[in-house]
Amino acid sequence: MNAPATTEPPVVVIGAGPAGLAAAAHLLDQGIEPLVLEAGQKAGAAVREWTHVRLFSTWGEVVDPAAEKLLAPTGWTRPDPATYPSGGDWAEQYLQPLADVLGDRVRLGAAVTGVSRTGRDRIVDAGREQQPFVVHFTRADGREERVFARSVIDASGTWATPSPAGGSGLPALGERAAANRITYRVPDLKDPAVRTRYAGKRTAVIGSGASAFTTLAYLADLAKSKNGAGTKGVWILRRGISGSTFGGGEADQLPARGALGLAAKAAVDEGHADAVTGFRTEAIERDTDDLLVLVGEDGRRLDAVDEVIVLTGFRPDLSFLDELRLGLDERLQAPVELAPLIDPNQHSCGTVYPHGHRELSHPEPGVYLVGMKSYGRAPTFLAMTGYEQVRSVAAAIAGDLASADRVELTLPETGVCGGAGLFDAPDAAEADGGGCCAPVPQLVQLSAPAAAGASAEQSPAGGCCGS
Repeated sequence: MNAPATTEPPVVVIGAGPAGLAAAAHLLDQGIEPLVLEAGQKAGAAVREWTHVRLFSTWGEVVDPAAEKLLAPTGWTRPDPATYPSGGDWAEQYLQPLADVLGDRVRLGAAVTGVSRTGRDRIVDAGREQQPFVVHFTRADGREERVFARSVIDASGTWATPSPAGGSGLPALGERAAANRITYRVPDLKDPAVRTRYAGKRTAVIGSGASAFTTLAYLADLAKSKNGAGTKGVWILRRGISGSTFGGGEADQLPARGALGLAAKAAVDEGHADAVTGFRTEAIERDTDDLLVLVGEDGRRLDAVDEVIVLTGFRPDLSFLDELRLGLDERLQAPVELAPLIDPNQHSCGTVYPHGHRELSHPEPGVYLVGMKSYGRAPTFLAMTGYEQVRSVAAAIAGDLASADRVELTLPETGVCGGAGLFDAPDAAEADGGGCCAPVPQLVQLSAPAAAGASAEQSPAGGCCGS
């Protein structure tokens, strides 16, 4: 294509994940033609990388209404809304059928490399808003192409850009050199090769969210299984342990999320994992036995481990949006109007105020970051939040501001969505109102109520909310 088409260009949606495909469905419902560009070779490519992890949201909470409406004529029926899908279930039973219905509106193997205004870099004011957007992308075979758009919805998520182990936000010294012994994903211990990698080994798990809970529960199950003897987790937390460390427990309105925290607690209580608190990793070194030694900012050196699993969250890739005028919060890298609503120092994922196109807008009209991408570095995004976001955005693009502004969403409360900043401080235990151990950095063993022993095999073990 050498020039913008004479007819109105489509709305380009970046990413064929849950939020991106839902955005396409809502655009069609508004009579607007979408074009979805997906870097992967299948819809839901990121979700397919954690097929083994079970969500803590039910089928009733992870299917978008407009998408279900689009699927209905094909004979598709939603699975039991009270059951919990795995990532694989979500991809195969929902995302793939939805992409199939969208047909040629979804282009696979199309990695977006840049977005701008046609003929205008980010400096130029003259006639800027009258120009369509131009989106450059690269095919799997290396061919470069471009397409023009009336609006751009970035639903590319944050899966490809995990945060590092280093407590300063930068990779720890030696982290890159130890890459062959470090993973940034929840391991699939049903895979024989992966199981062998961790069985009988000592593994550091860095992180305090649902993914860390899942991993601790998985390692505990491995330790109790045949050929798993000697498997040990070392749970590295940047803050102290408090009453909120393990989430909402039995009070969580997402029961599977609460059960997941209790399973992680049981892993510590039963001795399958030790917890090291107030530890910010500064370096990862190798000892004389080629094992890894974590060194803290305070000079502490932990006992050597065989493997490290870093689950410190994700951050948005903003590189291909560099020619656009975005309004992003300087801390969270989320839209400035949304950032105060999702600040992990103040909110859990269940206390986020309902929001839509106005909170997601930027100085560059017609550009929206949605889904997990919209949260920047804030943790624990829920799929139902993304579905409401794209419904509002699609209505705004269609000019139906009454519908776009009518944002109504009730989220399950109690689950703790902790991140960095003050929430991450080692003395946060005191502020949280009664921790179960002192906030001073130390190795701890926790005492648990008898009801806290559910394992990952007994209850949904999900740690991913979806983007």
